[in-house]
Amino acid sequence: MGNVPNTMKHCLSSEQLVQDYPWLRRWLQEEKEFVPTGVKIQLIDMLSRTGLSVIEATSFVSSKWVPQMADHTDVLRGIQRAPHVQYPVLTPNMQGFQDAVAAGATEVAVFGSASESFSKKNINCSIDESMLRFEEVINAAKEQQIPVRGYVSCVLGCPHEGHTEPSKVAEVAKTLYDMGCYEISLGDTIGVGTPGSMFKMLQSVMKEVPVNALAVHCHDTYGQALPNILTALKMGVRVVDSAVAGLGGCPYAQGSSGNVSTEDVLYMLHGMGIETGVDLVKVIEAGEFICSALCRKTNSKVSLARGRTL
Repeated sequence: MGNVPNTMKHCLSSEQLVQDYPWLRRWLQEEKEFVPTGVKIQLIDMLSRTGLSVIEATSFVSSKWVPQMADHTDVLRGIQRAPHVQYPVLTPNMQGFQDAVAAGATEVAVFGSASESFSKKNINCSIDESMLRFEEVINAAKEQQIPVRGYVSCVLGCPHEGHTEPSKVAEVAKTLYDMGCYEISLGDTIGVGTPGSMFKMLQSVMKEVPVNALAVHCHDTYGQALPNILTALKMGVRVVDSAVAGLGGCPYAQGSSGNVSTEDVLYMLHGMGIETGVDLVKVIEAGEFICSALCRKTNSKVSLARGRTL
């Protein structure tokens, strides 16, 4: 979800929140059966009416590797763009960037890793090689005045290498920030982090990148996503990625659950007295729509309990 303030000492205003990244493309890319383009467009349009300010719509990757994203151009051109919403798309290389711009993208994102093994499995190159690719994309984006967001995966652990050193996360995050990414999203891709490891990692990264340029992206594999988010909030992070209905995972991280549910993050924020400007009921309805279309059960505890708690 967009962003989340920390209210331990004071309540933040909605202007200090960034709102939500449902990570539409990530969890849809994992579906074995192709999700109809019309369903993807309808979901984005539903989310656009919830008050969320950021919806990552699709990914301009090779359809050979991710067939689910083969309709990225049709999706981006087919949605009804709301004036208050940003619709960034992932662009792993120059070909993806050029295709995205041709389709009307006004913001893009690059995604790297703090783990060598994961980088090679996920994007088929080393960390250093990935930075060279991203630099080319970022420079091209600068020329066209297109904002670029940077992602760093495996910041708290890797499915191949185990523990990730905070210093390596800081190094990769700083490189992306220095290249020109306006914001760096730090992803616990396999959901192994705890408040303790989150604290140590952020401490290290914040020495290299300003906290107002950081976001967290917490998968909920071990049920630690919300505690980890609260830890980040207490440290000054104001942007949190999330996924409607908590769907998703990572095709290169076996056993990884989805990103934290947008519904659950909103429920927590609202319970902290934070006005987000987002209609929780409408987000729940969007989650119910896509879960029905996918014949899936929601991973949002709020949605499951809504009959008793809302």
